[in-house]
Amino acid sequence: MIWKTFVSIILAMGLLFITVFLSFTLYFNFGSTGVIFIWITSFMLYFILVMGIFEKLKGKKFGITVSTFVGLCIIVLISRYGYDLYIERITNSAEVDLTEYEPFGSETKAVSLEQAASLGLSGDLPELDGATALYPVYSAFAQAVYPEEHYPHVNNTDGIVLSTKTDEAYTRLIKEETDIIFVAGPSERQIKAAEDAGHTLEMTPIGREAFVFFVNAKNPVDSLTMEQVQKIYSGEITNWNEVGGENEKIQAFQRPDDSGSQTALENLMGDIPLMEAPAKEIVSGMGGIIRETSDYRNHGNAIGYSFRFFSTEMHRDGDIKLLAIDGVPPSEKSIRDGSYPIASEFYAITVGERTENETKLIDWIVSEEGQWIVEETGYVGVKE
Repeated sequence: MIWKTFVSIILAMGLLFITVFLSFTLYFNFGSTGVIFIWITSFMLYFILVMGIFEKLKGKKFGITVSTFVGLCIIVLISRYGYDLYIERITNSAEVDLTEYEPFGSETKAVSLEQAASLGLSGDLPELDGATALYPVYSAFAQAVYPEEHYPHVNNTDGIVLSTKTDEAYTRLIKEETDIIFVAGPSERQIKAAEDAGHTLEMTPIGREAFVFFVNAKNPVDSLTMEQVQKIYSGEITNWNEVGGENEKIQAFQRPDDSGSQTALENLMGDIPLMEAPAKEIVSGMGGIIRETSDYRNHGNAIGYSFRFFSTEMHRDGDIKLLAIDGVPPSEKSIRDGSYPIASEFYAITVGERTENETKLIDWIVSEEGQWIVEETGYVGVKE
């Protein structure tokens, strides 16, 4: 009996150490749900093993109990993994394959003019960069007026038509590493960074787009008012039942600072302070812990935001739905007629004195041909 008690104590200490270690590991990957699972599993395993040690379960009965327990654990883990795959199908930062939109690709999705463009550039071509959501439109510009060749979208020293995303595109423009960027309007931080570098951002509106909010398709809420959106993202409204939904806590995701969509949210909020964004903690290479804005995960209680074209054309999925704002759904029609309340312009932006080719390109973009490409891609032009 004494040796059985001793073995039980040693077993308890060993399982406790393993459980604590796994708890910290799982917390950073699955959150508190993973921690709860590992503690319940450890307790049940210890209980079964102690029953075996004290011969309360023995022989075939012990084997069946252990096999059943292991089988149930495997089922739970597989179910959890499948659920994670489902809710991560829609991630606001999910990578779209921009290769499909590269200019002059054999099966490119970039829009082509029905006839040769009235402008053809050669020589010192302007280097282009910009937001992921706008790559299809400025790739089509290049396809229309640049010499036909391969223009990979990935960042390299020879890149002419790149997409490094909004924040990096602004940084590269301010450092004069690119010539024209296609993005939503700048944040205050980006304006200040340009001023500190001795630059003024020269902004030419080239199209309009809707800033949209989306939820899980099964969420009964179909519309929010502007005031409700502001109260959700300030932390004043915290439960879906306050806006006509189920009795569930609202999980309001945000985007990284200086991304186009985060700047749009900050503009919408005005002087109303934003609540702290949901964040994930990541173990850094030096062993410390850093916090990063969590990507959107399509939980039943989640809300996120993006731009209409990206969420409906570049990243289609039936598991989310776009919310109407003040009763008006986001569409090309509501953007055009001004009834959708959070539509805004996007821009071709340069710094310094524009070269001849930069001026020609931007003038052409706001011409009838350039605006046709904007419209055919799926955006709303700035000229009727």
